[in-house]
Amino acid sequence: MTGRTGMLANTFGKVALLLVLSVCVLPAQAAKYQPEVVVSDPFIELRTGPGRGYPVFYVAAQGDRIVVLKEHTQWYKVRTPRSKEGWVHVDQMRSTLDLDGQPVAFPDYGVDDFEQRRWELGFAGGDFGGANVLSLRGGFALTPNITTELTAAKILGDFSDGYMGTGAIVMTPFPAWRVSPFFTIGTGVVHIEPQTTVVQADDRTDEIVHAGAGINVYLSRRFILRMEYRRHTVLTSRDDNEEIDEWKAGFSVFL
Repeated sequence: MTGRTGMLANTFGKVALLLVLSVCVLPAQAAKYQPEVVVSDPFIELRTGPGRGYPVFYVAAQGDRIVVLKEHTQWYKVRTPRSKEGWVHVDQMRSTLDLDGQPVAFPDYGVDDFEQRRWELGFAGGDFGGANVLSLRGGFALTPNITTELTAAKILGDFSDGYMGTGAIVMTPFPAWRVSPFFTIGTGVVHIEPQTTVVQADDRTDEIVHAGAGINVYLSRRFILRMEYRRHTVLTSRDDNEEIDEWKAGFSVFL
């Protein structure tokens, strides 16, 4: 029991180290820059939220100077001279001018944003050694080529179910490619619970390590298709370790 406890502590220590590294490389927070633009159209519409399903509650008139507060998926939160705050679509923001009377560029998301992404969230499903697997994943890019990831997965088999948590380093040699290959190595813990009505066996918790590869396909705006293969080695307390293949595909969004 002491050996197993030490093994789990060591594994969680490795995962914690990945988190610490991610946080340590975050740049110092600088004061937010909030640019001002001038409405050049007869008016622009402010909505209560970032989407066309939200109602228009205010209209800023031509010549009004508005402050750009933040952006969310082609919508910009702005503040008017009368301190009204609402969301304006990028199509209307493109008709605004800077304080020198020049058009303001509000670019669409594209491959450049895909290359420079920092945070990424995703889900996937697939096969884990003959069982179904569903996973949620979060990642932080230390550089365009190196990302740290944490994954939580649910394993659903005919004779047993389980959970798996892993931390990984993902290496992307060509981050600017629209179809971008990557390689990954990592470690974690897998917990297997046999279905007692089918088989008689004890629950198992083991350390697991993996190496793998896959591709990220940039779709549009902030969306990514991800396909991945991992070769897992389960470090059991028995004399022989187990090798498990995992295949999965899913979608991600970058922030």
